[in-house]
Amino acid sequence: MTGKVLVATGNLGKLVEYGRMMEEGIDVLGSMDFPGMPVPDEDGRTFAENAIKKALSAAEYSGMLTLADDSGLVVDALGGEPGVRTARYGEGQAFDDEQRYLLVLRRLSGVKAQDRTARFVCAMALADRGGLIAVTEGSCEGSIAFAPEGDNGFGYDPIFIPQGYGCSFAQLEDDEKDMISHRRKALIDMLPFVEAALKKGTEGV
Repeated sequence: MTGKVLVATGNLGKLVEYGRMMEEGIDVLGSMDFPGMPVPDEDGRTFAENAIKKALSAAEYSGMLTLADDSGLVVDALGGEPGVRTARYGEGQAFDDEQRYLLVLRRLSGVKAQDRTARFVCAMALADRGGLIAVTEGSCEGSIAFAPEGDNGFGYDPIFIPQGYGCSFAQLEDDEKDMISHRRKALIDMLPFVEAALKKGTEGV
């Protein structure tokens, strides 16, 4: 299978992950390849609502088959926070990834290990100029560490310990993380829809 897919993100770390996990022959473009592309407000109540909104907007602007996801960290002891506000958590007091995950650790101060359960969740949407094609979701269960460890990955990876592991996401090699990540699980379910859409597009040429 060959073709091109736009991944509606300006997050280089996320784009690199997609490039590693996508089927061979499928080229991945990012939002930066379309200067001036509008970025819709992520004001949905769920990850899926935000993913759909981003996919439809980027597909309409670019005219390309488009993947978009909304993903985040859900911490049980924080009532599900950061949740859909993961990338904007602590607005006004946290201004980058490190400050955001340190804020999570501060808010979990005094919470015992068994009560630090959490998961990464990814909702993924596929769209073209004709509209929404499919939505999938993946999750990775785990817990929140007491201190950040590791310098691989991005976002909250240094404080998230995946279930069954004794280290953080940020301490795993890329291929290890890819095997268990929430984004990979959502993408595995999405790939048949991507391949069908690319095939349909080729047949229509």
